[in-house]
Amino acid sequence: MSQFNAHTDIQIFSLVQSGSTEAFDELYGRYWEKLFNYAFHRTRSKDVAFEMVQDIFVSLWSRREVLQVKNSVSGYLFASVRFQIINYIRSSKQKEYYLMDYIRFTSSSVDNSNEEFVMLHDLQKNLERSIEKLPERCRKITELSMLQNWSSKKISAKLQISQRTVENQLALARKHLKTSLGDYVMLYLIISRLL
Repeated sequence: MSQFNAHTDIQIFSLVQSGSTEAFDELYGRYWEKLFNYAFHRTRSKDVAFEMVQDIFVSLWSRREVLQVKNSVSGYLFASVRFQIINYIRSSKQKEYYLMDYIRFTSSSVDNSNEEFVMLHDLQKNLERSIEKLPERCRKITELSMLQNWSSKKISAKLQISQRTVENQLALARKHLKTSLGDYVMLYLIISRLL
C-alpha cells in the first residue's frame, strides 16, 4: 500500500515541487499508462506515444519548481499530451489527415471536458466554413480528402478526373486553409488555453 493513497493529485504535485522523488514516482504510477494509451490511440505508434509521455514527465520534473498547476494535475498532464500530439501532427507528412482524424476522435471522446469539446467543435466548424469558401470542384475534392479520408486515386475515380487534377486542387485547398486558419494557429490557441 502506497504512503500516498490518501493524498490528492494536487497534494502529491506539491510534494513533487518540493523535490520528493517518491511523490514523483506516485504521480508517474497514477498517470503513465493512461497518458500512454491516450497518446497511442491518437498517434497509432507505441514508440511515439512512449516518447511523448516520457518527455512530459521529464519536463514536469525538470520544471517542477516553476510549474503552475492550479486546478487539475490530470488536466495539466492530458493537455501536455495533446500539445505533444499537435506537434507530432504538424511535423507529419500527413498532417491534414491526422489533424482531421484527431478532431473527429477527440470530438467523440468521453474523456474531454465540455469546454474543450466546444473549442474543438468551433475549430471544426471554422475548418468546414473555410472549406465551403473554396470553388465547387476544389471544395468537393477537399471534403472527400480531408473530411472523409479518401485517397487521391479514389477521388479521381469517383469524380472522373485525373489524379494530377485532384492533387493540384488539394494543393490549392491547403494553401487557402493555411491562410484562413493561420497554419492551425487556432488549434494551438485551443491547446494553450488548456495548459
